[in-house]
Amino acid sequence: MAKSSQEVSRFDAKSTNRDEELAATSVVLGRKAIDFPEVTSAPSESKARVISIVNQKGGVGKTTTTINLGAALAEMGRRVLLIDFDSQASMTTGLGIKPAQIKEQYGSIWHLLNDSSAKITDFILKSNQPGLDFIRGHEDLAAAEAAFVTELAKEHKLRKLLLPVLDLYDDILIDCSPSLGTLTINALTASNGVLIPMECEYFAVLGLSLVKKTIERVQENTNPNLAIYGILATMFDRKTAHSREVLALIDSEFPDELLDTIISRTVRFSESTVKGEPITTYASSSLGAVSYRRLARELIYRGGAN
Repeated sequence: MAKSSQEVSRFDAKSTNRDEELAATSVVLGRKAIDFPEVTSAPSESKARVISIVNQKGGVGKTTTTINLGAALAEMGRRVLLIDFDSQASMTTGLGIKPAQIKEQYGSIWHLLNDSSAKITDFILKSNQPGLDFIRGHEDLAAAEAAFVTELAKEHKLRKLLLPVLDLYDDILIDCSPSLGTLTINALTASNGVLIPMECEYFAVLGLSLVKKTIERVQENTNPNLAIYGILATMFDRKTAHSREVLALIDSEFPDELLDTIISRTVRFSESTVKGEPITTYASSSLGAVSYRRLARELIYRGGAN
């Protein structure tokens, strides 16, 4: 019987990745290597852990992280729901939904936010990864600032919307828009924690304090229990001194938040997006897939995922 795409990578026979190429903060900064154990236990029976993937800067790997972290958690037996909360709907495209289908407002998270009679369970779609479901985005999410300006408790719309599915999933990941406006405040208000992907470029570091200020504002006003689950270094290039210097800078400024897992640059991410599937199924043995599996283990180990 032929093996499925989840059992064997399409690049197994000619993968150039080796274990020693896997970048980690501890190793890059010359510390003792950290090993996160394989996950053998079942997820806790508590309500879903809701995690927002946030950064006001675009192009830092938020969508890539949402899709591939979700797929890695699903591989471990977790029931995962992804929410595309960005008007660009890149996550929806990255999971195989064609642009023509995205134009239809019904079936999107935007429709759910505007129709109190709609049932969220009717809008959940299945991905090609068992255990990984999602709700697609829509371009009209860009109108959220104006549409909700007069609504009372507008910051709580998504939190209330997710209540019926908290018992159906172990982890819910929200792919946020590259802004710190109404949608992101909604996502943070609905979340247990925040994961902040950050490109290993100097200017990306400068905006990190703004993200933390927004999180603090949400903690003070709408969600006092919101936690930072970690800062994830992305687009790392171990061949350049700049990437290493930026990683050291993040570590010096935010030593408690910086995760040990690093996501390095690889063309496999772009290829898997074109194919409309996670890298964990498209190129299972690739460095990117291995890194996101390690991220899933680290989050579970640190208590940031069920």
